[in-house]
Amino acid sequence: MIERKFVAEKKKEFQVHEYIGEFLDNVGYSKTKLVKTPLGEKVVIFASRPGLIVGRKGANIKQLTKSVKGRFNLDNPEIEIAEVPNPSLDADIIAEKIASYLERFGTQKFKAIGHKIMTEVMGAGALGIEIKISGKVPSSRAKTWRFYQGYLKKSGDVSVSGVRRSHKQAQLKTGIVGIQVRIMPPDTKLPDDISVLSAEQEAAQKPAEESRAAEAEAAAKDAEEKKQDEKKPKRKRSPSKKAAKPAKAKEPGQEAQPDTEGGQQKEQPKEEVKTHENEGTEGNEQ
Repeated sequence: MIERKFVAEKKKEFQVHEYIGEFLDNVGYSKTKLVKTPLGEKVVIFASRPGLIVGRKGANIKQLTKSVKGRFNLDNPEIEIAEVPNPSLDADIIAEKIASYLERFGTQKFKAIGHKIMTEVMGAGALGIEIKISGKVPSSRAKTWRFYQGYLKKSGDVSVSGVRRSHKQAQLKTGIVGIQVRIMPPDTKLPDDISVLSAEQEAAQKPAEESRAAEAEAAAKDAEEKKQDEKKPKRKRSPSKKAAKPAKAKEPGQEAQPDTEGGQQKEQPKEEVKTHENEGTEGNEQ
Protein backbone atom coordinates (compact mmCIF):
# COMPACT_ATOMS: atom_id res chain seq x y z
CA MET A 1 0.00 0.00 0.00
CA ILE A 2 1.11 3.55 -0.70
CA GLU A 3 0.51 4.58 2.93
CA ARG A 4 3.23 2.21 4.10
CA LYS A 5 5.62 3.79 1.64
CA PHE A 6 4.98 7.26 3.06
CA VAL A 7 5.36 6.00 6.63
CA ALA A 8 8.64 4.30 5.76
CA GLU A 9 9.99 7.49 4.16
CA LYS A 10 9.07 9.61 7.19
CA LYS A 11 10.55 7.03 9.54
CA LYS A 12 13.78 7.04 7.58
CA GLU A 13 13.89 10.84 7.61
CA PHE A 14 13.40 10.88 11.39
CA GLN A 15 16.20 8.35 11.88
CA VAL A 16 18.55 10.46 9.75
CA HIS A 17 17.54 13.53 11.78
CA GLU A 18 18.32 11.79 15.07
CA TYR A 19 21.66 10.47 13.83
CA ILE A 20 22.83 13.83 12.47
CA GLY A 21 21.77 15.49 15.73
CA GLU A 22 24.03 13.10 17.65
CA PHE A 23 26.87 13.53 15.16
CA LEU A 24 26.79 17.34 15.21
CA ASP A 25 27.32 18.96 18.59
CA ASN A 26 27.12 22.66 19.48
CA VAL A 27 26.62 23.82 15.90
CA GLY A 28 23.07 25.18 16.23
CA TYR A 29 21.50 22.14 14.57
CA SER A 30 17.75 22.49 13.91
CA LYS A 31 16.38 19.78 11.59
CA THR A 32 17.03 17.62 8.54
CA LYS A 33 15.02 17.17 5.38
CA LEU A 34 15.37 14.42 2.75
CA VAL A 35 14.74 15.37 -0.88
CA LYS A 36 14.79 12.93 -3.80
CA THR A 37 16.55 14.11 -6.96
CA PRO A 38 17.25 12.45 -10.33
CA LEU A 39 20.90 12.01 -9.33
CA GLY A 40 20.19 10.54 -5.89
CA GLU A 41 19.03 11.72 -2.47
CA LYS A 42 19.74 15.15 -1.04
CA VAL A 43 20.08 15.69 2.72
CA VAL A 44 19.33 19.30 3.68
CA ILE A 45 20.65 20.28 7.13
CA PHE A 46 19.26 23.42 8.77
CA ALA A 47 21.60 25.03 11.29
CA SER A 48 22.47 28.43 12.71
CA ARG A 49 26.24 28.03 12.23
CA PRO A 50 26.88 26.30 8.89
CA GLY A 51 30.63 26.94 8.99
CA LEU A 52 31.13 24.55 11.90
CA ILE A 53 29.28 21.80 10.04
CA VAL A 54 31.46 22.11 6.94
CA GLY A 55 34.70 22.07 8.89
CA ARG A 56 38.18 22.80 7.62
CA LYS A 57 38.36 22.08 3.87
CA GLY A 58 35.06 20.23 4.08
CA ALA A 59 36.39 17.45 6.31
CA ASN A 60 33.26 17.21 8.46
CA ILE A 61 30.95 17.11 5.44
CA LYS A 62 32.90 14.28 3.81
CA GLN A 63 32.91 12.24 6.99
CA LEU A 64 29.19 12.84 7.57
CA THR A 65 28.33 11.90 3.98
CA LYS A 66 30.26 8.66 4.24
CA SER A 67 28.69 7.66 7.56
CA VAL A 68 25.13 8.51 6.47
CA LYS A 69 25.53 6.57 3.22
CA GLY A 70 26.79 3.45 4.99
CA ARG A 71 24.28 3.54 7.84
CA PHE A 72 21.04 4.26 5.95
CA ASN A 73 21.88 2.88 2.47
CA LEU A 74 21.20 6.17 0.73
CA ASP A 75 21.58 6.31 -3.03
CA ASN A 76 24.36 8.79 -3.88
CA PRO A 77 23.67 11.15 -0.93
CA GLU A 78 24.43 14.84 -1.28
CA ILE A 79 24.52 17.01 1.84
CA GLU A 80 23.38 20.61 1.59
CA ILE A 81 23.52 23.10 4.47
CA ALA A 82 20.88 25.80 4.91
CA GLU A 83 20.98 28.58 7.48
CA VAL A 84 18.04 29.10 9.83
CA PRO A 85 16.60 32.60 9.24
CA ASN A 86 15.77 33.35 12.89
CA PRO A 87 17.58 31.05 15.33
CA SER A 88 16.03 32.70 18.40
CA LEU A 89 12.60 31.31 17.44
CA ASP A 90 13.80 27.74 16.87
CA ALA A 91 13.15 25.52 19.89
CA ASP A 92 15.88 22.99 19.02
CA ILE A 93 18.57 25.66 18.79
CA ILE A 94 17.44 27.30 22.05
CA ALA A 95 17.41 23.98 23.93
CA GLU A 96 20.88 23.14 22.62
CA LYS A 97 22.12 26.56 23.72
CA ILE A 98 20.77 26.07 27.25
CA ALA A 99 22.42 22.64 27.46
CA SER A 100 25.78 24.04 26.34
CA TYR A 101 25.53 26.88 28.90
CA LEU A 102 24.79 24.43 31.72
CA GLU A 103 27.69 22.19 30.72
CA ARG A 104 30.03 25.17 30.55
CA PHE A 105 29.01 27.18 33.63
CA GLY A 106 27.40 24.50 35.80
CA THR A 107 24.12 24.56 37.68
CA GLN A 108 24.95 27.52 39.91
CA LYS A 109 23.93 30.03 37.24
CA PHE A 110 20.90 28.21 35.85
CA LYS A 111 18.52 31.05 36.81
CA ALA A 112 20.59 33.64 34.99
CA ILE A 113 20.74 31.34 31.96
CA GLY A 114 16.96 30.86 31.96
CA HIS A 115 16.15 34.57 32.19
CA LYS A 116 18.74 35.48 29.57
CA ILE A 117 17.30 32.98 27.09
CA MET A 118 13.74 34.17 27.76
CA THR A 119 14.72 37.78 27.10
CA GLU A 120 16.43 36.80 23.86
CA VAL A 121 13.45 34.82 22.56
CA MET A 122 10.85 37.44 23.48
CA GLY A 123 13.03 40.12 21.90
CA ALA A 124 12.92 38.15 18.63
CA GLY A 125 9.13 38.58 18.54
CA ALA A 126 7.83 35.36 20.10
CA LEU A 127 4.37 35.39 21.66
CA GLY A 128 5.43 33.20 24.56
CA ILE A 129 8.10 30.85 25.87
CA GLU A 130 8.36 28.18 28.54
CA ILE A 131 11.58 26.54 29.75
CA LYS A 132 11.72 23.56 32.12
CA ILE A 133 14.98 22.41 33.66
CA SER A 134 14.70 19.18 35.62
CA GLY A 135 17.41 17.34 37.52
CA LYS A 136 19.78 17.88 40.41
CA VAL A 137 19.69 21.63 40.02
CA PRO A 138 21.25 23.11 42.11
CA SER A 139 21.03 20.75 45.10
CA SER A 140 21.52 17.01 45.34
CA ARG A 141 17.76 16.42 45.09
CA ALA A 142 16.07 16.39 41.72
CA LYS A 143 13.74 19.31 41.05
CA THR A 144 11.98 20.93 38.13
CA TRP A 145 12.42 24.64 37.54
CA ARG A 146 10.02 26.44 35.24
CA PHE A 147 10.67 29.73 33.46
CA TYR A 148 7.87 31.26 31.42
CA GLN A 149 6.97 34.55 29.83
CA GLY A 150 4.30 35.76 27.45
CA TYR A 151 1.31 33.82 26.14
CA LEU A 152 1.51 30.09 25.42
CA LYS A 153 -1.25 27.68 24.39
CA LYS A 154 -1.46 24.45 26.39
CA SER A 155 -4.56 22.81 24.91
CA GLY A 156 -6.35 22.51 21.60
CA ASP A 157 -5.05 22.12 18.08
CA VAL A 158 -3.01 25.33 18.32
CA SER A 159 -0.90 23.81 21.11
CA VAL A 160 0.13 21.03 18.70
CA SER A 161 0.46 22.82 15.37
CA GLY A 162 1.36 26.33 16.53
CA VAL A 163 3.88 25.65 19.31
CA ARG A 164 7.46 24.57 18.66
CA ARG A 165 8.88 22.05 21.12
CA SER A 166 12.25 20.51 21.84
CA HIS A 167 13.86 18.19 24.39
CA LYS A 168 17.59 18.10 25.10
CA GLN A 169 19.89 16.67 27.75
CA ALA A 170 22.91 18.20 29.44
CA GLN A 171 25.49 15.83 30.90
CA LEU A 172 26.87 17.29 34.13
CA LYS A 173 29.02 15.91 36.93
CA THR A 174 25.98 15.58 39.18
CA GLY A 175 24.03 13.70 36.53
CA ILE A 176 21.90 14.26 33.48
CA VAL A 177 19.73 17.39 33.37
CA GLY A 178 16.68 17.45 31.13
CA ILE A 179 15.70 20.59 29.23
CA GLN A 180 12.30 21.22 27.68
CA VAL A 181 11.56 24.30 25.57
CA ARG A 182 8.25 25.52 24.12
CA ILE A 183 8.03 28.59 21.92
CA MET A 184 5.01 30.16 20.26
CA PRO A 185 6.21 32.08 17.16
CA PRO A 186 4.66 35.42 16.17
CA ASP A 187 2.99 34.02 13.03
CA THR A 188 0.74 31.66 15.00
CA LYS A 189 -2.95 32.23 14.25
CA LEU A 190 -5.05 31.97 17.39
CA PRO A 191 -8.77 31.16 17.18
CA ASP A 192 -9.62 33.73 19.88
CA ASP A 193 -7.71 36.54 18.19
CA ILE A 194 -10.42 39.13 17.39
CA SER A 195 -9.71 42.49 15.78
CA VAL A 196 -12.25 45.35 15.85
CA LEU A 197 -12.52 47.39 12.66
CA SER A 198 -12.48 51.16 12.77
CA ALA A 199 -15.24 53.30 11.24
CA GLU A 200 -13.15 54.03 8.14
CA GLN A 201 -12.33 50.36 7.55
CA GLU A 202 -15.95 49.37 8.03
CA ALA A 203 -17.11 52.03 5.55
CA ALA A 204 -14.54 50.83 3.02
CA GLN A 205 -15.75 47.23 3.31
CA LYS A 206 -19.46 48.03 2.84
CA PRO A 207 -19.38 48.50 -0.99
CA ALA A 208 -17.55 45.22 -1.42
CA GLU A 209 -20.08 43.39 0.74
CA GLU A 210 -23.00 44.94 -1.16
CA SER A 211 -21.55 43.92 -4.51
CA ARG A 212 -21.04 40.37 -3.24
CA ALA A 213 -24.64 40.25 -2.01
CA ALA A 214 -25.92 41.49 -5.40
CA GLU A 215 -23.87 38.86 -7.22
CA ALA A 216 -25.22 36.16 -4.92
CA GLU A 217 -28.83 37.27 -5.54
CA ALA A 218 -28.31 37.31 -9.31
CA ALA A 219 -26.83 33.83 -9.21
CA ALA A 220 -29.78 32.58 -7.13
CA LYS A 221 -32.28 34.06 -9.61
CA ASP A 222 -30.52 32.43 -12.54
CA ALA A 223 -30.61 29.09 -10.78
CA GLU A 224 -34.35 29.41 -10.08
CA GLU A 225 -35.08 30.31 -13.71
CA LYS A 226 -33.16 27.29 -14.91
CA LYS A 227 -35.11 25.02 -12.57
CA GLN A 228 -38.43 26.42 -13.79
CA ASP A 229 -37.41 25.93 -17.41
CA GLU A 230 -36.52 22.32 -16.69
CA LYS A 231 -39.89 21.68 -15.01
CA LYS A 232 -41.91 22.97 -18.01
CA PRO A 233 -43.12 20.15 -20.36
CA LYS A 234 -41.37 20.13 -23.67
CA ARG A 235 -43.61 20.34 -26.78
CA LYS A 236 -43.13 17.81 -29.54
CA ARG A 237 -42.39 19.41 -32.83
CA SER A 238 -44.12 18.04 -35.97
CA PRO A 239 -41.79 17.07 -38.77
CA SER A 240 -41.62 19.96 -41.17
CA LYS A 241 -41.68 19.38 -44.87
CA LYS A 242 -38.75 20.57 -46.74
CA ALA A 243 -39.63 23.41 -49.03
CA ALA A 244 -38.77 22.87 -52.65
CA LYS A 245 -35.97 25.01 -53.77
CA PRO A 246 -36.90 27.39 -56.63
CA ALA A 247 -35.21 26.70 -59.90
CA LYS A 248 -32.47 29.05 -60.82
CA ALA A 249 -33.15 31.35 -63.75
CA LYS A 250 -31.20 30.59 -66.88
CA GLU A 251 -28.67 33.09 -67.89
CA PRO A 252 -28.22 33.91 -71.55
CA GLY A 253 -25.54 31.87 -73.22
CA GLN A 254 -25.86 28.93 -70.81
CA GLU A 255 -27.18 25.55 -71.80
CA ALA A 256 -29.95 23.99 -69.82
CA GLN A 257 -28.72 21.26 -67.50
CA PRO A 258 -30.75 18.08 -67.45
CA ASP A 259 -32.83 17.53 -64.34
CA THR A 260 -31.82 14.62 -62.20
CA GLU A 261 -34.08 12.54 -60.05
CA GLY A 262 -32.63 9.93 -57.75
CA GLY A 263 -29.18 10.45 -59.20
CA GLN A 264 -30.30 9.44 -62.73
CA GLN A 265 -30.85 11.65 -65.68
CA LYS A 266 -34.30 11.91 -67.21
CA GLU A 267 -34.46 10.88 -70.80
CA GLN A 268 -36.26 13.50 -72.84
CA PRO A 269 -38.44 12.23 -75.71
CA LYS A 270 -36.92 12.87 -79.08
CA GLU A 271 -39.03 14.95 -81.43
CA GLU A 272 -39.66 13.45 -84.79
CA VAL A 273 -38.71 15.76 -87.51
CA LYS A 274 -41.09 15.52 -90.43
CA THR A 275 -39.80 16.48 -93.76
CA HIS A 276 -42.33 18.12 -95.92
CA GLU A 277 -41.66 18.12 -99.53
CA ASN A 278 -42.36 21.26 -101.37
CA GLU A 279 -45.07 21.24 -103.88
CA GLY A 280 -42.72 22.62 -106.44
CA THR A 281 -40.36 19.69 -106.14
CA GLU A 282 -43.21 17.16 -106.43
CA GLY A 283 -44.28 18.70 -109.65
CA ASN A 284 -40.81 18.49 -111.07
CA GLU A 285 -40.51 14.79 -110.22
CA GLN A 286 -43.75 14.05 -111.97
